Amino acid sequence: MRIGLIGTGRIGTFHAAVLERYREVGSLVVTDADPERAVALADRIGATAAPTVDEIFSWGVDAVVITAATSAHGELIGRAARAGLPVFCEKPIALDLPGTLTALAEVERAGTVLQLGFQRRFDAGYTAAREAVRSGRLGRLHTVRAMTSDPAPPPAAYLPLSGGLYRDCLVHDFDILRWVTGREVTEVYATGSDAGPAMFREAGDVDTAAAVLTLDDGTLVTATATRCNGAGYDVRMELSGELDTVVVGLDDRTPVASTEPKGPPAASKPWPGFLERFAPAYEAELVAFVDVVRGERENPCDGREALHALRIAEACELSRRERRLVRMEEIPGG
Repeated sequence: MRIGLIGTGRIGTFHAAVLERYREVGSLVVTDADPERAVALADRIGATAAPTVDEIFSWGVDAVVITAATSAHGELIGRAARAGLPVFCEKPIALDLPGTLTALAEVERAGTVLQLGFQRRFDAGYTAAREAVRSGRLGRLHTVRAMTSDPAPPPAAYLPLSGGLYRDCLVHDFDILRWVTGREVTEVYATGSDAGPAMFREAGDVDTAAAVLTLDDGTLVTATATRCNGAGYDVRMELSGELDTVVVGLDDRTPVASTEPKGPPAASKPWPGFLERFAPAYEAELVAFVDVVRGERENPCDGREALHALRIAEACELSRRERRLVRMEEIPGG
């Protein structure tokens, strides 16, 4: 199998290394907007560097992995669909709903595969939480608390291209909430703060956000995120039912410190970022994609799943801007 990878930044480099090691991938072709970066990666892992994206589609690949800038995702997904190629794409499909729906229409028209990179679906902790909910171990689920906290803000230039904190960051929590609980969000109320670095105000974004979501069975969910968590990278989900409570992301590297006299010690080596925390999950989702291309398993996260998560993010952004409760039926694409 020959795979073309578009985008050789941090996550693209990680994915390329995974694919190069996987025995089912006979060869890997990489390209980037910065050709020298693609050549450097190809030389390092024994792949082939393509001068431009055009060669990815003309050199005869069997599938495409998209880890390019978010603004290019929709166009590249459409191009791969028209070429009849299965695609793995890091989230999001596009920065807005119209772009997302256009790309999905291209994929559905072509009848090709699109797998989205929501890596938490492949994390052992979230998988165990899903089983705890679905098996009835927790009893009736009444409360979910989800959080994503980045240790430091991204570069200022990234913010206008990110889609904002709900679409860029909390969208992972929205996707995994649906996947773990098997329920749909019916309404949201969200707010945010730009009291941190000035670059967030200048970009019309927030550095910290919170949302209350109601699921279709009445379960209440709080979802929070921040770009300014100096203690380290902290991603957790707490699920409480009438019989039990479980927590995802609580281990000896969770960047929290107890104030109790007999509480657990602070992490000596807290998680520094998303790639370190979710490395096994990132690898597992790429292996799954290769298996999907080979016809050995069903698509674990198709484009419509990504659309559901984006619609929740859109509802939260609307709620934040207009300072009101938003029902999901107000958001197109449902």
